[in-house]
Amino acid sequence: MPMSSLARPVRPARDLRVVLEPLLALGELDSAFQVSFAGAFDFEDAPYVIPRVVFSGPPAAHDPIRLAIFGGLHGDEPASVLAPIAFLERLAAEPSRAAGYELAVYPLCNPVGYARDTRVNGAGLDLNRHFWRGSVQPEVRAIERELSRNRFDGLITLHADDTCEGVYGYTRGHVLNEALLEPALRSASYVIPRDRRPNIDGFPARDGKIDACFEGVLSAPAGQRPRPFDLIFETPALAPIDRQIEAAVTALETILDEYRVFLAYAPNL
Repeated sequence: MPMSSLARPVRPARDLRVVLEPLLALGELDSAFQVSFAGAFDFEDAPYVIPRVVFSGPPAAHDPIRLAIFGGLHGDEPASVLAPIAFLERLAAEPSRAAGYELAVYPLCNPVGYARDTRVNGAGLDLNRHFWRGSVQPEVRAIERELSRNRFDGLITLHADDTCEGVYGYTRGHVLNEALLEPALRSASYVIPRDRRPNIDGFPARDGKIDACFEGVLSAPAGQRPRPFDLIFETPALAPIDRQIEAAVTALETILDEYRVFLAYAPNL
């Protein structure tokens, strides 16, 4: 009798070395890139890691601005994994783009889901609904440790949405988030048009910006003061992946530029 589809073991759909090897190569070729792991765990007798790449940009006339970039929370969103890697590779060629920044990049937050091409992790959970809720999932605990220890000045999370018509993002109702997201959407829209529907992902939207958000998404610790800016940038998952990557990289570069300008003017506000 043939084995039922429910009983068949889930086999990896992707080779994680395709993600890890470019990161390790950056660390070997350029001392500005420090490659390590935010977490490591076993699942079904196989080892998995959550890579961390810290890039120190050229110094500026201020203390380093410490930002974190996250991708791959949902394993079936490959553009959110490949875009941070492309962004790092572009910085290797043009480090001045990140002058004054220290960037911690976590491109693969759900390695089991990415290997299997599933939204959820190995336990069948949507990780992006379990932050700061006492989760025992190793991926959530590892990222929460990073957020608690580092107290970043800003967080950027990349996603790809298979129900949207263009690029969009979440501001969570914060003025600075909107001030940074708007130019990011504007620049990315030269690659992929902006989603201008009045309702996106189940929430009211204005020109591709959503004030509300789901509970339990990746965010800074509740007690962190001052609060960091905290953006979620989405590309349309059904668009060609190379365009998704380019749109996301363009958005990241724009956010760095715009936040630098904001800090220059902040003392006068």
